Amino acid sequence: MSALTIRGVRKAYGVTPVLKGIDLDIESGEFAVLVGPSGCGKSTLLNIIAGLDEANQGTIEIGGRTMNGVAAKDRDIAMVFQSYALYPSMTVRGNMTFGMECRRVPKRLRAEAVDRVAKLLQIEALLDRKPSQLSGGQRQRVAMGRALVRDPLLFLFDEPLSNLDAKLRVEMRMEIKRLHQRIRSTIVYVTHDQIEAMTLATRIAVMNHGEIQQFSDPDTVYNRPENLFVARFMGAPPMNTLPARVVLENGTPLAAIADGPRLPLPPLKNVAAYIDRDVVLGIRPECIVEHDRRINDGAVLIDALVEMTEPTGAETIVLLRLGLHEVLSRVAPDVKLTPGERGRFALDTRKICLFDAITERLIT
Repeated sequence: MSALTIRGVRKAYGVTPVLKGIDLDIESGEFAVLVGPSGCGKSTLLNIIAGLDEANQGTIEIGGRTMNGVAAKDRDIAMVFQSYALYPSMTVRGNMTFGMECRRVPKRLRAEAVDRVAKLLQIEALLDRKPSQLSGGQRQRVAMGRALVRDPLLFLFDEPLSNLDAKLRVEMRMEIKRLHQRIRSTIVYVTHDQIEAMTLATRIAVMNHGEIQQFSDPDTVYNRPENLFVARFMGAPPMNTLPARVVLENGTPLAAIADGPRLPLPPLKNVAAYIDRDVVLGIRPECIVEHDRRINDGAVLIDALVEMTEPTGAETIVLLRLGLHEVLSRVAPDVKLTPGERGRFALDTRKICLFDAITERLIT
């Protein structure tokens, strides 16, 4: 049985549609991430799941029980907010036990739950402090602790790391992943950060304009995006997308890039229907590397003009001109390239994705 089932959920504010018929099944123990640009409807969907907002249409089931019309406090969910939402006048212990006190949980059970969760999150030394005495990361741990003491059917996280600095965000991301591996609870997590989505999720729901564009495991979302929006949104830097035309050469289908190379295509059962038709070719930056670091024996060597380089330490991002178009490449940090000069690169054609130029959907 699914921990969370969403069927036909629609939401509009006045005449402005925000959610346009959302269908999702999230399994027990799954870490599902809702990701998308600002305004895509992911936080609205989370609020509807939590009971903080009402859908105009559709149903929400948690643990097999229909939640339409059920108050937030009766849904057996726990929510971790972006702003922590801690009571400033209460100690850490008080913040963690307040919800249990409201539900009249016996004092002994409250104490046991706090001790167990404080040990899990390594915040035992903070229990008698107030939020103003805590760092951002410590406050986020307390916010998670307040949710964990409840042992609910479903945990909801609303961009919990967006207020943290880059280093702390990485550390807390690891903590949340480690926490899920320990407790195996069902989590629905909202973020606009693709790295968070890729590193945390067992499955990712990519949203845009109030619709689910793709719901799959991170590897599939990254390597086989269902449409151009997913291809261009997921990944940092994102997938290169170039207009091309499928041509037949000696019986072999190739993708011809305008004023650029002709690239062999991976096996696609539907490619025959696109011979002599315009398509969009997608290739990830890490599939274009320096020529002496061949990705495989079938890699195609290409010459391209180097327009700009961005050293990041672990690698260098290179902006290349390929035919009439600009593409991004990832090369080793010790490779020295000079803007304005031509360089030789290896392109892994096995990882090419093709998209229909009209529908923008992946060609399989």
